[in-house]
Amino acid sequence: MKNLVSLGLRHENQKLFILDQTLLPHKEQWIECHTPLEMIALIQRLAVRGAPLIGVAASVALARFAENGATSEQVLEAAHALRAARPTAVNLMHAIDEVALNSRDLSVQGIVQRTEALFDEDVSLCHEMAELGSGLISDGDHILTHCNAGALATVGAGTALGVITRAHEKGKKIHVYVDETRPLLQGARLTVWELQRAGVPCTLICDNMAGFLMQRGKIHKIFVGADRIARNGDAANKIGTYSVAVLAKAHQVPFYVVAPHTTIDLKCENGSEIPIEQRDSQEVRTDKAPLDCNVTNPAFDVTPAHYITGIITTRSGDSEKYSAMVWAPGGKPLANSF
Repeated sequence: MKNLVSLGLRHENQKLFILDQTLLPHKEQWIECHTPLEMIALIQRLAVRGAPLIGVAASVALARFAENGATSEQVLEAAHALRAARPTAVNLMHAIDEVALNSRDLSVQGIVQRTEALFDEDVSLCHEMAELGSGLISDGDHILTHCNAGALATVGAGTALGVITRAHEKGKKIHVYVDETRPLLQGARLTVWELQRAGVPCTLICDNMAGFLMQRGKIHKIFVGADRIARNGDAANKIGTYSVAVLAKAHQVPFYVVAPHTTIDLKCENGSEIPIEQRDSQEVRTDKAPLDCNVTNPAFDVTPAHYITGIITTRSGDSEKYSAMVWAPGGKPLANSF
């Protein structure tokens, strides 16, 4: 397999490395991943995260497994295990299905070629969405984002954060307010780190400050990513996104979801069918709460389509180029847009 390099993943000299995102921003440590089982552990403890990146990383791990001599039966067993590692992120399912489970060609060459194509595709999709979405941002805009939907969550420039950083690259004077994103602080730890690296002016806020800023007219637009989008436009994203969307509607602030077509699940009719992962209660308790208190810790919530101004996505197809589009929920069915 050829060398593949992104902000959070490196495949170089036939070795796969993952940037441990749990240690950011204070430590940049790369972990070598040797097997699909190791990749599952990295995914589940969020060392590698972000729906598009999870899909690509799992595929690379599977391709390395095949290159190292795994039989077709072992590849299929590992593929099923990888596919189940994170239940909400549909990119993972799509990637594994594309690379192995929906293909009759389980040769090493076939698996490797499809994996390399997935990597290149994600880079292209991110570029297309960034170009289109950045056109929706005006000079002087103050933008709010939730969680991390940047280059750490993809192998390209990112989804929502890719749109924002592209607007900055075009010379637009913008300022980004970053929700800290409790309980694992992906906004505080990861998005601020990415924006500072890109030289984009930003301000970190607690999640419960977003409504205050909207009320004061400080937020002009909101861009978030997604882990799964249903056929009707309902979108699952990191917990807290739904609250932001409701506040945006109340204050008439445009709310955009940015995700490639690989995040759209046309088999899922609406958001009620999207599985929501429950995570370890200790992520919420930390060292501040009584150790025996009851905790619920859903990793995601679902924003109904009627709260979404537009979904910046891509058209699927056989060509290497994917034209980006904005789909407004409530318009024509999503399936007819492709």
